[in-house]
Amino acid sequence: MLITSPANERLKHARRVRDGREGDLIFIEGERLIEECLQAGLILRDCFHIPDISPRSRAIIEELEERGCPIHPTADEVLATLSDTVNTQGLIVLAERRHFSIESVMGPPGGSPPLAVCLDAVQDPGNMGTIMRTAEAAGVNGLLALKGSVDAFAPKTLRSAMGSAFRLPVFTDQDAEAIVELAQSAGLMIVATAADGDIVHSDFDWTQPVLIVFGNEARGVQPQLLERSDAVLRIPLCAPVESLNVAAAAAVVLFEAVRQRREAQGRTGCS
Repeated sequence: MLITSPANERLKHARRVRDGREGDLIFIEGERLIEECLQAGLILRDCFHIPDISPRSRAIIEELEERGCPIHPTADEVLATLSDTVNTQGLIVLAERRHFSIESVMGPPGGSPPLAVCLDAVQDPGNMGTIMRTAEAAGVNGLLALKGSVDAFAPKTLRSAMGSAFRLPVFTDQDAEAIVELAQSAGLMIVATAADGDIVHSDFDWTQPVLIVFGNEARGVQPQLLERSDAVLRIPLCAPVESLNVAAAAAVVLFEAVRQRREAQGRTGCS
């Protein structure tokens, strides 16, 4: 049955999910992201779509139906009240977040030295999503977003992450002191980044277990975390540039870690 009223209870629920008020559910909009969601094997709760959809969307809906996801045809003007984009493709899915053990992010016994990312009050959804995508590409074990960070599963963040949020272990609203204690108990070096860091990022030994902390776009890493860090790194920059965007800095640092670890394993190339 076609949903024709913005006051429909299912739509009200979907808006709460979109706005981050429904716990473990994720609001996913658009063909590409929903395909990534399907490939990641997320549990699907609801699908809303306009009546006149593209062949690609039709194929997605058929797969959703095969997986038992409830399908809700929705009038164009009504779905527009739910959409988070200006030019919607008319296809929205609600899915469950995957759950991981935070201890596993610190590295399984006998495995490769873990590399985990901690974000301290990163505010921009684009930065958060880009860092998630970069972290997955670099083979990071997981990402820990401290309290005060932007929602890692907000629609804008998901679009920047390009599917990485569905696969990478991500933990939100984490307490800084608890993460420090967990990392220390697991034997990880806690490494912060700052413009005035003591060590150039490429001089640091990335072959050991590391939790790398990237800070807020304006204020950087909070003083309490800097004090608890085993090392504070900087990226050498040519004057007059004083700092990099946090997502750019994360890419530079993480792929230096990748380079060192690959060399230590005697590997070359891109795969």
